[in-house]
Order: sequence, then structure tokens, then C-alpha cells
Amino acid sequence: MSRLQELTSFNLEELQDFFKSVGEPAYRARQVFEGIYQRGWFDFAAFTNLPLPLREKLAAKFVIDPLQLEQTASSADGTVKYLFRLPEGLFVEPVLIPAGDRKPACLSTQVGCKFRCAFCASGLNGFKRNLTAGEIVSQVLSLKFQFGHNLTNLVFMGMGEPLDNLENVLKAIRIINDERGLNFGARRMTISTAGVIPGIKRLKEFELQVNLSISIHSSTDRLRSRLMPINKKYPLPDLVGAAEDYIRSGGRQLTLEYILIKDLNDSRYEAEGLAAIARRLKAKVNLIAYSPVPQLPYSRPEEAEVVRFQRWLEERRVKVTVRQSKGVDIAAACGQLAGKFQ
Repeated sequence: MSRLQELTSFNLEELQDFFKSVGEPAYRARQVFEGIYQRGWFDFAAFTNLPLPLREKLAAKFVIDPLQLEQTASSADGTVKYLFRLPEGLFVEPVLIPAGDRKPACLSTQVGCKFRCAFCASGLNGFKRNLTAGEIVSQVLSLKFQFGHNLTNLVFMGMGEPLDNLENVLKAIRIINDERGLNFGARRMTISTAGVIPGIKRLKEFELQVNLSISIHSSTDRLRSRLMPINKKYPLPDLVGAAEDYIRSGGRQLTLEYILIKDLNDSRYEAEGLAAIARRLKAKVNLIAYSPVPQLPYSRPEEAEVVRFQRWLEERRVKVTVRQSKGVDIAAACGQLAGKFQ
């Protein structure tokens, strides 16, 4: 039996083309689009504005929501991780990370990750495949309609490297942003990258003003290559140059993500190097205490050590936000929960 195609992988224009190809009026596409993105209809039976034969034809060819809930895990700090099963038995895990009045969601873009950062759980079971645009969009739909979350921000920072699945990520962003659908503002979406330079170069031509976040985690090539093997292919000086070019092209705010790991990248020397990069890029720094992964030999710094590193950066005129590591008690770091089931 062939796999049903996700209707959420279609933008409105593609849906119109499909309906024309099967002899239906183009306005049917808008009816379906609005039903999915404005009313949260995941079952073709709900589309009573469509003739029954057409609903049956759609149900035989498409699925609206390809994600099947496997498990939820709720943290004492309000973080909720949702583990969804994909049709072939793989898993994907969006995370809701509330902070005050904000309700950001961290979305996955791949099953597993091929970049194998030394401290991250996402790559422990290897890379399985890219998520389709529909599977990325469906994470948002599930959080919004199935679980009733009024999301304020979307961060493509979960399992996988978004710029390694750029076509599907950008298509998903366009669908999420479409004013005829979810109408979610582009400036409330952030793409995070470990440093895929060709992806950064392509992203600067993207017509929507999404934010860019770059994971640094060390200000030296030697340590960064140890922590992030991608640095051997795209060295830090080249990455900083690409980021500088990206800023010149559109003037968007750039964020540097820095996971602080005890006794590894938490020295004053590292802080000085990070501050120099941040000042050059006019970037703010998100400082994050490491969330331990049982299989990995790295430790979380004490709160005083995080505050000390923050102070070193601020003394060097860098804007710093200490991002609390949420969901430590539910293994909410990227890939941890899916890794148990994969």
C-alpha cells in the first residue's frame, strides 16, 4: 500500500492546481486550506462544505495530519514535549517552552541528525531522513489545534539541522506564514543552524524576514571542531564572514547560541573570543546551561558559573540573555525522548 501524501505539504497555489487537474473548481482549494489552517479540521469528514464524492477522493489520496501522538512529557517548569510517530515508525518531537506570557515552540526538521555535535542527543542514533514540509507544518497544527496552545514564536531548533533540509523548511515557513492560513508572522520565526554556510547564503535571499540563530559553543576553531564536527568543513572564520554578509544583506538581528559546558568552554578566554565575534556581528548572545545527556560525558555548570560567564560578556559590551534550560526533568533536550523510542 502506497503512503498517503500529506495535504499540509501543499501551498494554496499547489492545491488549486491539484483541484483543477481532477476537474474541480479552484475555489475548493481555499475551502480546504481554510478548513485545515483556520478551523483545525484534521478529518475529511469535517469538510461538509465539500461534496461527499470529493471528500472520499481526497481521503483515498491524502492525509491531513501524518503525526500520531505516542507520548507526552510535562515538566515542573511548564515545558511539554510531544512525541509523535511518523507513518513508518520513526519519531519526531516538538517542544512547548513557555516563558511568562510567551509560548514558543521548538520544532524538529529532521529525524536524527547527520552532524553529530558531541554534546547533543539528536545524532546518537544517526540520521534517518528529512521531514517533509507537511510534517513540519503538522507539528504547529497539532500544538495549536490538538492541544490548544496559542503559540507566540516558532523556533526551528529541535532535532536536525534546518539548513540541511532547507527546501522543506522554507516551504513550511511560507505555508505557516500565509495570511490565508495560519497567518503566523515571519519575524516570530527563527531558524537555527550549526553553521551550514551554503544555507546561510541562500537564506539571505529568502523573501520573508525570519530570524537567524547560529550555534557557536566555542570561540576557537580547535574546540569548536571537537564539539561540532561541522566546523572542520565550515571553519569558524568562514562562518563569521558568512554571518556578516547575511547581516549586510538585510539588517536582521542575529543571535549567537552558546551552550555553556562545565570545565570545557566556560573560561574567560572563551568569553573574550565570543564577545569579539558578537561585537563584530552586532549580535546578541543566548547563553544556555548544558542539559545533561546520560550517554554523554559532559556536565551542567553551576548557576554561579553561568552568571560569571554572563558578566564577562557584559563587561565586554555584549547583550546577553541567559536562557533557562527548560524540561531537564523530562529529557527535553533535542532528541532525548525520541532516542529512547527510535
